[in-house]
Amino acid sequence: MSRGRLSPQGTILLLCDMQEKFRPHIIHFGDIVSNAARLLQASRILGVPAIVSEQYPSGLGPTVPELGAQGVRTFSKTSFSMLTPEVQAALGERGAGGGARAVLLCGIEAQACITCTALDLLDRGLEVHLIADAVSSRSQTERLLSLSRLRQSGVFLNTVEGVILQLVQDAAHPKFKQLQKLLTHPSPDTGPWGHYPPAAQDP
Repeated sequence: MSRGRLSPQGTILLLCDMQEKFRPHIIHFGDIVSNAARLLQASRILGVPAIVSEQYPSGLGPTVPELGAQGVRTFSKTSFSMLTPEVQAALGERGAGGGARAVLLCGIEAQACITCTALDLLDRGLEVHLIADAVSSRSQTERLLSLSRLRQSGVFLNTVEGVILQLVQDAAHPKFKQLQKLLTHPSPDTGPWGHYPPAAQDP
């Protein structure tokens, strides 16, 4: 049974559909983007590759600039899963996630593109870490029930700060001082979280 341990060498960050037209409609949109941006900064420091998706960008607009994803490989899509053929090809490329066993997943919306992406990743044998304070929806009900549903399917729920500390492991890490600057202030609170059912169990 996997314990959900993370290492920079075996991890990739997926940033899903944080686009301009969603801004007025998504609960805690600014905080979700801020938290995801913090994780993207940490990923750059640690050499964790990242991929961005945009849902129908001609209609829903580009990725919001405050995510700080300039220069990150970006793919447009109409499907509710990020795992388009182009993204699957990118995941297999050396240096762009090839060999990754764990995926950090952030973005919107929890009940749609996040759920579809997470399930596709699980089907491919990848370990999925859903960054709960960097995922949202238009409805808190949809958000909470989607997180619960995915946890039952075997997804790990995590936070931005938790993931950064798990990736670095030790205050003696040569990059820790750079990362410490990202952790000086706690991530914005994006609760409430409610009560989750038991996680999936191995048969």
